[in-house]
Amino acid sequence: MACKEQQHSMLITAIRQRLPHGRPLLLLLLLLLPQLLLGPVRSAPQVPCYFIFGDSLVDNGNNNNIASLARANYPPYGIDFSAGATGRFCNGLTTVDVISQLLGFEDYIPPYARTRGQDLLGGANFASAAAGIRDETGQQLGARISFGGQIQNYVQAVQQIVEILGDEDSAADYLSKCIFSVGMGSNDYLNNYFMPTFYSTSSRYTPDEYATALTQQYSQQLRTLYNYGARKVAVIGVGQIGCSPNELARLSTDGVTCVGQFNSAIQLFNREVVQMVNDLNSLDGAHFTYINAYGIFQNILANPGDYGLRVTNRGCCGVGRNNGQITCLPYQPPCPNRREFLFWDAFHPTEAANIIIGRRSYRAQSSSDASPMDISHLAQL
Repeated sequence: MACKEQQHSMLITAIRQRLPHGRPLLLLLLLLLPQLLLGPVRSAPQVPCYFIFGDSLVDNGNNNNIASLARANYPPYGIDFSAGATGRFCNGLTTVDVISQLLGFEDYIPPYARTRGQDLLGGANFASAAAGIRDETGQQLGARISFGGQIQNYVQAVQQIVEILGDEDSAADYLSKCIFSVGMGSNDYLNNYFMPTFYSTSSRYTPDEYATALTQQYSQQLRTLYNYGARKVAVIGVGQIGCSPNELARLSTDGVTCVGQFNSAIQLFNREVVQMVNDLNSLDGAHFTYINAYGIFQNILANPGDYGLRVTNRGCCGVGRNNGQITCLPYQPPCPNRREFLFWDAFHPTEAANIIIGRRSYRAQSSSDASPMDISHLAQL
């Protein structure tokens, strides 16, 4: 404090030497003192709020206090995150953390589990690990908040926002300026369709039929979000789950080649989602966009060295023999060179990979990264 006062005194002395007349000096000091005392002013975020829906790729703590095996609130998760093991399935930042930074938010968007009242005006993260479009998805892992449940939580949040802003019209106008990101579908394959021991979907649907059924339900759920104020919505496609360390260890012929059965099914789903996004844009005032996570991931896998990555078929943290466990073994030290790993555990990317994906979601590096626009342009609408 003394140092700052000394700097202010020196600056005032210098001004006096240049401006001998009293009134100009007084006027200049009145203009400068707020900046001298408060320091640089941070610009406002590009949008007033950011609402996040999804699964373990973006969950940041909603599963911490529920009876679920899909939890990440213990070390070595969060080893590179300032707050430690918060529930993020990563060593550091998730993709939505990166996007929130790029949107200009001073803090990361908090989990809905601990966000109420005025804090909701900045947005909330509703994501839940093991969640799917289908309500039964992930049930073998215990409790989780399906996409339908996440929407119910959002509806409750909207009711609070209406009370805070005074009426529904004010709330609708406010929400129409916010960014919504939704990334669902991974678990509907990993923890449903490709798990015949627990689920019957693979015996009841062909891959084409399942993609269609999933997308039809997804569309209705997104229309509910629209009915409750969502207008700028980024729909994140499903990535190449057939290239995850778990699937490589279980089903790859050489431990490196991605599992085609998985990726082919995902591509069917993603194509349906692209058409769904186009259809949703016919809604009045709607601006839905598709983020091509599959293509971004494919590009990273094809050119890992361009991004400083070296290891693409193994997780960095300990996940048991042959990457067979889903999450990191508790308190086991991870690899020291995690910035060179694509995957953190058997399924989830490292912070290094999330930074790449988050940046390309926000501002497209390739024309195929987003359709019809990236998140930076969505924010400008």
